[in-house]
Amino acid sequence: MKVNQDSQSAGTPQKLDTRIRQEQIAQAALKLVGRDALKGLSIAGIAREIGLVPSAIYRHFPNKDAVIDAVLDLIRDRLLGNVRQVRRETDDPLEQLERLLMRHIALIRENAGIPRIVFSEDVYADQSERRQRVYQMVQAYLDRVGEIVAQGQERGQMRTDTAPRFLAVMFLGLVQPAAILYHMSDGDFDVQTQVEQSWKVFRRAVAVPMNPRQAGAEREQNSSLEGSGN
Repeated sequence: MKVNQDSQSAGTPQKLDTRIRQEQIAQAALKLVGRDALKGLSIAGIAREIGLVPSAIYRHFPNKDAVIDAVLDLIRDRLLGNVRQVRRETDDPLEQLERLLMRHIALIRENAGIPRIVFSEDVYADQSERRQRVYQMVQAYLDRVGEIVAQGQERGQMRTDTAPRFLAVMFLGLVQPAAILYHMSDGDFDVQTQVEQSWKVFRRAVAVPMNPRQAGAEREQNSSLEGSGN
């Protein structure tokens, strides 16, 4: 029987593809940061979380800094992956934005380590390249959101007197303050309700007003949905 070099014993996880293992390590690191903050992150702790020996982690990452960079890449991939997913789910730009917002909040709620890393000055201390990296990650996310907004404007669903980029930043603003409060309260702040209510305000601000017939149909649909929920 082939011996798994990454494992401590035959009962530990099997050897994985390098990319999958690195993502597993990054996810374990993110989980540890969510539980113990950045100061609680260590190579030994990551190894214990996955069920490996520390030397197995060093085969993929030379040090803790490299793991943190991998965590930031993981966050970027999840954010941009959410954009791709909502665009596959629906063709309606406003619906895409709403779904993206809810996915963004779910990502934060399910990964307490995200705000702890993104908002930590310790992550960026003497790391100007890393700060630039995170900035580029946010810019890439805003670019994708701006594309959705532009499509909504082209279809006459969203107001055209404001550039897509500005509306994209406003959209991100629905998340960031709520995420900070959620982080500072150790999860006690009701981020879900806050974002749901903020979305309603944002949609009213950016959507092209419906004609009376459309408005009546939407009210009818909302009443029907509320009635079915009782």
